[in-house]
Parts: sequence; structure tokens; C-alpha cells
Amino acid sequence: MALFADRAHAGRELAAELTGAAGTDAVVFGIPRGGVVTAAAVAGELGLPLTAVVVRKLGATRHEEFAVGAIADGVRLVTRGSLRSAGMSAVDLAHVEAAEHAELERRMRAFEASPFDAAGRTAVVVDDGVATGSTAIAACRSLRLRGASRIILAVPVAPASWAPPGDAVDEFVCPHRMQDFWAVGEYYDDFTQTSDAEVVRLLAAG
Repeated sequence: MALFADRAHAGRELAAELTGAAGTDAVVFGIPRGGVVTAAAVAGELGLPLTAVVVRKLGATRHEEFAVGAIADGVRLVTRGSLRSAGMSAVDLAHVEAAEHAELERRMRAFEASPFDAAGRTAVVVDDGVATGSTAIAACRSLRLRGASRIILAVPVAPASWAPPGDAVDEFVCPHRMQDFWAVGEYYDDFTQTSDAEVVRLLAAG
């Protein structure tokens, strides 16, 4: 059953949960591509600046939607248990990483031409949902390395059993913790893929 009409609707609901929590020094960091749409709605509702933090999921070779880890600027997160479950070798992982590093660099050039200075600021990291959490944690750890003083991870929907590690996230905001979680897209009426052009437009407007 869908909870949200689309990513913007999810962002407005998420903003209501964040009111008063983020503070006036906060910056909203959307995870491209779909997370930027949700983040733009959050930033607009709260009157906060919007930017992006680029992350790439490391998908299993035989099932790309299944994450075995993620990479971001200065961060490499690989779950060994997931590698075993996916039946991936070190060579398989190296091939996946090489391709995703190239895409990470391309997206950083496209979306983070002038990365927002996170030092000493509250970073509100927004995605359109969490499944395994690899990309969200990589994003938060990357911002920690960039000097963010406080990190709030905010997503509209996540598995009830999932929680971020305390070394990466200071506060986790999620209005819908689902017991029988299947996939993020299941909770949206419209989960159309977001284009690069739409991300660039939203970041320019934010």
C-alpha cells in the first residue's frame, strides 16, 4: 500500500517531522538522484539551503538492487556478510567498484561542482527511503569527514528493524518504520526515475 503520492509528498511529510529539530544552521543534503527531490521539499518547507551528497551503491553482480556496500567521497563501505550472501568474489567486487567509482566521479562533477562547506554545520541527510542503509551511512560518514558537527539522517520510510550506527548519525528521523518492508518504491504511487537534469534544476533552485 502506497504511503506517498510521490517523492515531493514524502518530503513535505518528512519536513513536518523535522520542524524544530534541524536548527537554523542546518544544510539539507539530498542523495541523488531521487533523494534530491525529497530533500528539495524538505529544504523548501523548512527554509534551509539545499545541496547534494553523492553516493554510489555497490550492487551484487547478479542482482544489482541488492547492495553489498556503497562508496562516497572519502568513504568505502563494504558488508562482508552481504558479499557472501551475494556469492561475490573479490574480483567481482573490484569490477563493480571500478564502474561505480567512475559514475561517482561523474555525478560529483555534475551535482557537486562547488561542494557545500559542511564544517561546523548540522547536516540533514535526506533520501527517499532506506532498504539496506548502505548508501545513507556512506553519505553520513562522508559528511562527518567533511566536518559536519551534527548529522541527522531523515528518510520517509525504512524497515522497522533498521537503525543507523551511532558513529555515523546523531539523530535518525523516519515517520514510517515498516514491519514487512519489501522495497522503497512499494510505498510510492509515483516512483519514476529522476533524471540528472531534474537534479541539477532542483539544486540550482535550492
